[in-house]
Formats: sequence, C-alpha cells, structure tokens
Amino acid sequence: MHKSGFVNIIGNPNVGKSTLMNELVGERISIITSKSQTTRHRIFGIVSGENFQIIYSDTPGIIKPKYKLQERMMNYVSESFQDADVFLYMTDVVESPDKNPEYIEKLNRVDVPVICLINKIDLAEPAKIKELESFWREKLPKAEIYAISALLKYNISHLFDRIIELLPEGPAWFPKDQLTDKTERFIVSEIVREKILQNYHKEIPYSSEVYVEEFKEDENIIRIRVVIVVERQTQKGIIIGNKGAALKKTAIEARMDIEKFFGKKVFIEFFVKVRKDWRNSDTALNNFGYY
Repeated sequence: MHKSGFVNIIGNPNVGKSTLMNELVGERISIITSKSQTTRHRIFGIVSGENFQIIYSDTPGIIKPKYKLQERMMNYVSESFQDADVFLYMTDVVESPDKNPEYIEKLNRVDVPVICLINKIDLAEPAKIKELESFWREKLPKAEIYAISALLKYNISHLFDRIIELLPEGPAWFPKDQLTDKTERFIVSEIVREKILQNYHKEIPYSSEVYVEEFKEDENIIRIRVVIVVERQTQKGIIIGNKGAALKKTAIEARMDIEKFFGKKVFIEFFVKVRKDWRNSDTALNNFGYY
C-alpha cells in the first residue's frame, strides 16, 4: 500500500509555517525571517519514502490585502482549501488567537483531517499552553491539537508520524528524488529576497521583487544574473547604498547561501531596476510569477 497527499500549512504571519515545513522536509526550501509577509508564493516541499509521499504546501501568512500583490498571495491560501488531504493550521503562544476568524470557520467546514499546531511553546509557561489547548479545542472541535516547537524540533517526529497515518492511499505525484516544485531560478530569487528582508528596513523589503535573468550551470561553477526591482528611484539608492556597500553585503550573503544550497561555486551579478507601482500592476505580477 502506497500513501500520498497534499498537507497544506496555513496560519497568520510569523507563526513559524516556513520553519515547520523546512524541518518536516529536512531541507531549507522556504526562506525564513522575522518580518511578516516573508512567504509570497505557495511552495511545495516533498518528502518521499518507500511507501509514501507527502507534499507539504507552505502558504503566505493570512492578511487583509491592501494591494494586488497581497490579493494574489491570499489566492494561494484559498487555493490550499481546494486540494488539501490534511490541513495543518498553525498558531503560536504569542499571537492573538482570535485573528481572521473566517478561516477558522472555513476549517470547521472542510471534510479532511485538521491538525492545529500551537507553536513556540518554548516561549510560554505550561499553564499558558494548557489554556491555549483548551481554547483551540473549542474553536476547532474536529481538529487534533499538537503543542510544538518547530525551532527546537519538539514534537515534530510525532507530528510527522501522525501525518503519514492520515494520508490517503494513492500513487506518488512527483519523482521520489524531487524536493520541491520550484525551479533553481526561483530558489535563487528567494534566497536573495531573504537577504533583502534581513538587511533593509521599513518599506524596502515589501517594495522589492527579485528575479533571475540568467542561470547557467557548468561542471565547476554556476553563473547567475539577478535583477532586484523596486518601485522608486530613492529605493534603488537605498538598495545600492553608499558606494555600493549595502548591495555588496547582500550579494555576498546571498552567494554564500546559494553555494551552500547547490554545493557548487557561484558567480553572481546584481542589477537594480525601478518599476513604478509594480505591486499593483497585473502585467508585472504575471511576469513575476504571481498567478
């Protein structure tokens, strides 16, 4: 008997969805920062064994959209309700648990198993964890409740075993050696975007997009040309920094992570372009892969 299915992870921003998926997959597929809206796409992380294949789906944090990019991000969350075989609804001990009640109502109406994960329990006293477990049992009466720490790997192996138990029978959807549905170019662009989120502040990370214009791999080296897009000329100046120092720092950090991911030497060039109001442009969003 072979089991397979889509295990879709949803929740509010910054509750640890990407950290969890990377831990469950055993590879760094999704980027992670302390800023909200780090995840913009729906990203698959694939785990295969002899008798199973789990397709984890990391989704953007649930927000109220303010512009077209955020609308498309929320479309990925809605899409996850159409193909889930198991839902992981992620919350934590820090956030206000009554945010976005409409999604709790939607989860109560689905006809697939739901597991509610209370993350970051290393940051709370036992009494607080018990209180949250009671709260979520009332809010999601059909769900199983797991108290976890994705960062410290607490209760993750039990969760993994339970997910396999809940999977339906079915064939593998992807080749058994495939880790994600995303391309090398996408992974590079996400690593660069992670560095922008870490190194810049205020509106810069949210006004920036990254795409890979060229990715050429030979036996000894990968040559990459990366374009960073911003909305205003002043933002371009901030990305580059004084005498190029800010961009150089971002480029060095990104190159090191890209080399680690691919296990090969990387030569990378960066260009910064201005595209006014790209976050509200259907054409630009289509070109950047937000469907």
